[in-house]
Amino acid sequence: MKKLRVGVIFGGRSGEHEVSVASAAAVFKHLDRTRYEPVAIRIEKDGRWTLPDRPPTVLAASEVIEQARLAAAHPVRPGREALLVAYPTDESLITIDRRANTGDDTARVTGLGLDVVFPVLHGPFGEDGTVQGLLELANVAYVGAGVLASAVGMDKAFMKLAFAARGLPVSEYRVLRVSEWRTDRDRLIGVIQSMLGFPVFVKPANLGSSVGISKAKTRDQLATAIDLAFEFDLKVVVEAAVPAAREIEVGVLGNDDVEASVAGEVVPDREFYDYEAKYLDSASTVHIPAALDETQHAAVRRLAIQAFQAVDGAGMARVDFLLSRETGTLYVNEVNTIPGFTTISMFSKLWAATGVDYPALLDRLIQLALERHAEKQRLKTSAL
Repeated sequence: MKKLRVGVIFGGRSGEHEVSVASAAAVFKHLDRTRYEPVAIRIEKDGRWTLPDRPPTVLAASEVIEQARLAAAHPVRPGREALLVAYPTDESLITIDRRANTGDDTARVTGLGLDVVFPVLHGPFGEDGTVQGLLELANVAYVGAGVLASAVGMDKAFMKLAFAARGLPVSEYRVLRVSEWRTDRDRLIGVIQSMLGFPVFVKPANLGSSVGISKAKTRDQLATAIDLAFEFDLKVVVEAAVPAAREIEVGVLGNDDVEASVAGEVVPDREFYDYEAKYLDSASTVHIPAALDETQHAAVRRLAIQAFQAVDGAGMARVDFLLSRETGTLYVNEVNTIPGFTTISMFSKLWAATGVDYPALLDRLIQLALERHAEKQRLKTSAL
């Protein structure tokens, strides 16, 4: 049987570059070489696409982050350039090896066909529909959500609108834009305090992995938190804190027939599950399955599927919830269309606990991508 050539895209221009590298290392380690021929496609921090000499191997995001800090003082020359052709062709990836220069300004150019692409990109310029749009232009099958779901799943403000339209429970929130914040910050602080009270969470609308997120308990902290969030995005979401919140997560798989994993719970060792808690220390704990009663477990799995469908999801997602210990109220927090993908990430651990181990999970996702792509090939592209 012919092996499927799988282009694994990782890295990217976002603040989650290092997390993506660790996720990709896990994918490369567990792809079945008897069925797949993986191709490493790295997007550098400056946006250049390259084919590295070898795939990533470091599985812990904390180690990748530390290596990146050390490498900053000793930059390594990137590998061959890679260009995805933005139209349907049998050679969807063009590689340029300028290291083959013989002194006459020539470079070795080769074409490479890809059967399916696995974007392992977190955050803007990869998880937000931009790369998915490029893959649609190239007419290449790819794992995960399409353009619309990726964009909505990245934008926390529009995500909440989609949830509300579906009748899903969301916490109270206010969206701010940088132009209004620059000109009317004092009034906006008063509006937020009156509308949401304290404490609140302040988040860049279009980032993940808790980058730029703060908890504010006072007016001064709120102003500082909003200033920080606007360093990362032009739009900010301020959310009312759920009292005594438990952080519950569920994995989702499927296209039209959608399945939910068992629920898990993250118990951070600090006030909330921020970037450092996720990747730089190991004191936070995870409980799978989460300590929920039968009714709560059924509700969270049902809501996970509904949230996935509300953003028109496909392939996979991790859906995060907040459950108030005080009131027992469950809120849908967000959908992550390309969740962390290391073997110790919640998404893979949730599915392992549900009976789908990591290699089988990769198989399922690739198959879902091929099925969805085949369905789209049946559509007409011309009215003539």
